[in-house]
Amino acid sequence: MTATDPLPQAAAKWAGKRYWLIGASDGLGAALARHLSRAGVQLVLSARNEKALQTLAEDLPAKAEVQVLDVTDMDSITAAHDRVGAVDGVIYLAGAYWPMGTADWDAEKSAVMADVNLGGALRCLGTIVPPMVARGHGHVVLTGSLTGFRGLPGSIGYTASKAGVMSLAECMKADLRGSGVQVQLANPGFIRTRLTAKNDFKMPQIMEPDAAAQEVFELMCSTRFAKSFPAPFAWLFRLSQFLPSGLYFRLFS
Repeated sequence: MTATDPLPQAAAKWAGKRYWLIGASDGLGAALARHLSRAGVQLVLSARNEKALQTLAEDLPAKAEVQVLDVTDMDSITAAHDRVGAVDGVIYLAGAYWPMGTADWDAEKSAVMADVNLGGALRCLGTIVPPMVARGHGHVVLTGSLTGFRGLPGSIGYTASKAGVMSLAECMKADLRGSGVQVQLANPGFIRTRLTAKNDFKMPQIMEPDAAAQEVFELMCSTRFAKSFPAPFAWLFRLSQFLPSGLYFRLFS
């Protein structure tokens, strides 16, 4: 298996399935679209940038359709859902990010992060998932972040919004157990995208989008609930949950 080839044993599982990728115009979303398309998945690609979506759709080997969508606009989501119709799965990848600490708090930008990262997931999944439950079949994948495991300095807005997404995934997993709707959560570390290009600090174990997409695809091919990557960077964040608060803030502040 290579970083660019779908898992061979997954071919039968994916061929002919129809998945809706929300936040597919670039970065992890576009890379994951390529992995799924090579596996035979028919894709609905959504984001605000129609030109980028069309370019991506034309480059994919399997059937792909474009549905422009603004995750902050409920009317846009409802109209898109009516046009798209039933899908086998939905992957929420839409994200906004600006690095900022409490002393440099930009209220407007932090509100946008909350609205896109968490609010958009609530709006989109709240529209798409109930029909899946009624049909007794579906697959939902959310993207959290290693930063969501515990509060970090210089991450006002983003960390809080991703922690909310991770909690949302857990709530859905608990509610939908035995419903026929599978819920999964991918928690990546740093990925080289236009968003992380805003950072002016060293990003340990930063991943290329294709490598990160392979990690998400492997999760989707499994029965696991969650996957945090890359290791061992992910272990640091998982272990931090068990540190006493006093020690944690001395180490991470």
